[in-house]
Amino acid sequence: MKLAAAPISWGVCEVPGWGAQLPLDRVLADAARLGLTDVEAGPPGFLPPQAAQARAAVARHGVHVIGAFVTAVLHQPEVLDAELRSVAAQAAHLADLGGAVLVLAAASGNDGYEAPLVLDREEWLALLAALPKVVAIATTHRLRVALHPHVGTAIERADAIERLLDHSDIPLCLDTGHVFIGGADPADLARRHAERITHVHLKDADAHLADAVRARRIGYADAVARGLYKPLGTGDAHIADVLGALHRAGYAGWAVLEQDIALRKENAARDPAEDVARCRDFAMAHA
Repeated sequence: MKLAAAPISWGVCEVPGWGAQLPLDRVLADAARLGLTDVEAGPPGFLPPQAAQARAAVARHGVHVIGAFVTAVLHQPEVLDAELRSVAAQAAHLADLGGAVLVLAAASGNDGYEAPLVLDREEWLALLAALPKVVAIATTHRLRVALHPHVGTAIERADAIERLLDHSDIPLCLDTGHVFIGGADPADLARRHAERITHVHLKDADAHLADAVRARRIGYADAVARGLYKPLGTGDAHIADVLGALHRAGYAGWAVLEQDIALRKENAARDPAEDVARCRDFAMAHA
């Protein structure tokens, strides 16, 4: 298992109004200082859109891009062509940066991740039919696809994850925090579906805030700002068990440290790198 970093650990997010957005050089310098010289690309616009400029930006810090989080609305046939063109553009950019993994979220079509999305039968069929098209685009650019369960997307809750695994062959990005918030057990998924997991996002989570998000008693972004995600080993998602299951399964892919935060007035003085360092140390001790 190889450790990497993600800009969301520094509060860098595509959601409008998420919080203060730290500059590129600060994030990459912190990651390199922590020994995390492999990173995901962050949201569109975080790295320069021109490949040469983006490569220069990461090279300046001795950092390498391994993958990117890409959202697409896959359950609505009327927008699919436009969504696939967007995926293709992002895949081409990722390939130009030397990345290997397109981390796909089945987006709702709304800004942010606040509202739950439950697909009907026809929408499920549309999503399942769209997945091979995304894989074909990625393959053209020599990228792997890993489907990312995520709050506020078509694949959020435990039953949706199981349905996806039962009715498709799409590889899985095991995001331990989002899986936990959706009501599944990430360690159980790692044990039962190890052969489907090709990418991992490691985050721990607070059970009370996770329950509140699942029931929509609190908004997702507000929960993140209030500390939904915890340094690895200090929350309730049993990350040590996840790492143990992955180790026993022989998992040798990336484990991306995602200490999601939203930097707002109440935590503006926080140094995100401190929590990333704690996560790094925990992951190294339990890998």
